[in-house]
Amino acid sequence: MTLTDLPAGFRDEEQRGYVRRVIHDRLADDRDQQECRYLMRFWWQLGMPYQEVTLDQLRANLDEAKLRLVEELIDAVRTSPEAIDDWIDTVEGSLPVVRDRGFEEARTWPGGKARPTP
Repeated sequence: MTLTDLPAGFRDEEQRGYVRRVIHDRLADDRDQQECRYLMRFWWQLGMPYQEVTLDQLRANLDEAKLRLVEELIDAVRTSPEAIDDWIDTVEGSLPVVRDRGFEEARTWPGGKARPTP
């Protein structure tokens, strides 16, 4: 199933941007690089008229819980902007913001001291 119809389902750019932030901040965990890669391809798909990722690729690369949330978002986008708002509320109410451990490690010297800025 193609996902190229998704960009047209949002109320406006603000809603699309909000959904993208939710995906980035609450679903895309860089500790699982493969899953994160496909979530970010889906993130990109939400604004592109061409195919960046397929539903089959998402099914093959996302864990069951995240795949369920992505499928619920796809259904919401194809239903109404209000359904998208409900999806946002559900995800924000049930998932914490993912800590970016790679960024934290890159900014810290061994021993826990912050790296000086140039």
